[in-house]
Amino acid sequence: MGNDRLKTPHAVSRLRTERLARSAKPFMARGGIKGERCPGCRLVPSHCICALSPELPTQAGMCLLMADIEPLKPSNTGWLIADVVQDTFAFGWARTEVDPALLALLADPQWQAFVVFPGEFVASERVVHELPVLPEGRRPLFVMLDATWPEARKMFRKSPYLNHLPVLSLKPEQLSRYQLRRSRRDDHLCTSEVASLCLELTGESQAAQTLQAYLDVYTHHYLQAKHQLPPDLQGVAHAQWRAVRREMAPTTLPEL
Repeated sequence: MGNDRLKTPHAVSRLRTERLARSAKPFMARGGIKGERCPGCRLVPSHCICALSPELPTQAGMCLLMADIEPLKPSNTGWLIADVVQDTFAFGWARTEVDPALLALLADPQWQAFVVFPGEFVASERVVHELPVLPEGRRPLFVMLDATWPEARKMFRKSPYLNHLPVLSLKPEQLSRYQLRRSRRDDHLCTSEVASLCLELTGESQAAQTLQAYLDVYTHHYLQAKHQLPPDLQGVAHAQWRAVRREMAPTTLPEL
């Protein structure tokens, strides 16, 4: 079940490498197994899911604006988005500076950027709940603040270069299924779940279902490793993954 082929580092992987290079001491994930982790999926090698490699072309793009240590956390689900959505961009957030490449991306005429954030905290004239019809040749780019909720609110307030963008306020009908971190509110979705909802809005339901199924498989492997149990390849998460794979025929998605 190991990683039998090299994966090209995606945007979040590259950001993690850059962040590690700036670290004065090794990052130790809280509450997990200490020791070796697969560089491709961040799981312990015995629970690696790199063989799934579910990257898909999509009309939509994802732009992850990540709080300082988010790229280092094994529980971060922005990594999963980059595994699935080919056009995923990732940038570290800092209050006092902004990456010029982020500004260039937001100004790129091929993209129409939307900041994904709860509308209750935003002036009503900026808020949209559905995607408008975009001019021909323009693609939606979903800007997500990948952080804890308190961090995300601070990032939103202190990022003036986002102020001219419309804010997409989602109204998810389902409660979060994310189990790797605690939230005080069940309606707070993890970043990967938010990306799935955004893909649904663009009509890309296969990509949305793939990302959700991939999150479920990752969560299962993460928790099984945490409790020193083998992954259940016949369990619910893998059964759902196989169902998504069948629905996508003749497009092929791998199995473990």
